[in-house]
Amino acid sequence: MTTAILECISTLSISAQQLRRLPKLLESGLLKKMPSTLKDSDVPNLFREPYIQTGYRPTDQDWKYYFLSLFQKHNESVNVWTHLLVALAVLLRFRAFIETETFTWSALSIPLVLYVLASLTYLTFSILAHLLQSKSELAHYTFYFMDYVGVSTYQYGSALAHYYYSSHQAWYDKAWPFFLPGAALLGWMSCVGCCYAKYRYERPYPVMRKVCQVVPAGLAYVLDISPVVHRIIVCSMDECSDRAVWYHCLQIFFFVISSYFFSCPVPEKFFPGGCDIIGHGHQIFHLFLGLCTLSQLEAVLLDYKDRHEHFTARYSPTSTQISCLSFFLLIFCTSLTAFYLRQKIKQQLDKKDL
Repeated sequence: MTTAILECISTLSISAQQLRRLPKLLESGLLKKMPSTLKDSDVPNLFREPYIQTGYRPTDQDWKYYFLSLFQKHNESVNVWTHLLVALAVLLRFRAFIETETFTWSALSIPLVLYVLASLTYLTFSILAHLLQSKSELAHYTFYFMDYVGVSTYQYGSALAHYYYSSHQAWYDKAWPFFLPGAALLGWMSCVGCCYAKYRYERPYPVMRKVCQVVPAGLAYVLDISPVVHRIIVCSMDECSDRAVWYHCLQIFFFVISSYFFSCPVPEKFFPGGCDIIGHGHQIFHLFLGLCTLSQLEAVLLDYKDRHEHFTARYSPTSTQISCLSFFLLIFCTSLTAFYLRQKIKQQLDKKDL
């Protein structure tokens, strides 16, 4: 037993030493051979962001370069790493929950698994979008369309979790017939709005582009969060001490902050060129959206663990399974929308190259 422990410690020590050497190996080897980042004037207009003047990666490089740029300092680095770390945290937290709590693979757990899958989907697609979009114009559109599919998936995954685990009985009695169909429709509309805005408008972007993005997504969020808001109000009136409610409050708080930084180019608007690598608004948006996801995950896990009686009293296994099939139907519809607009973009780009 002691020998095994010593061998384990020795292995971990070697691994730690290798990890410490990794930045030096990258810096002295691979990263030195990689192209330097560029100013905004040196990249096509499509890739430029308002008030971000440096840190752009060159286009038309090998795919290997963009994957390795995960370890390079550029204006998308923080965007990639924030969601990469949050995705790892979600995966580890859910794994720990499965191993330590009473978790069974049954109808009761299907919405929870879909919610975690939706969270990992939006985080993964966001990582790919910010890491690989600089490859070419078509890659830029393709990966951002994927990002919007991921956002829509996350919206509906959140709606499922709130509906099945977090809703109060009084809310459920009034909202159950239309909530999931409405959440699915608005989730699809959110994807359509974002993809169309990306397809239709070119830089400098007009205000209408932000309207197409924010309004459908905002309506989807209002509906998806409604069971949680109702629960918070009921809890405050009853002076309850439900731990999950505090995490639900945190997820709303973090989401509101993230929405502000998504909608407004601050603080870079006030310091052009000063927030290029660290500190611009989209990075802050990513940070608070990640905190929102982690708070939401903790709230949903608590609700799943403590509110079994609500689930079994309302939902049959068959109806739950049928309802959760809509999750995959939504992914299919949003993916089809994104693919259709990608083909339209490809046709435009092909004509431009003739």
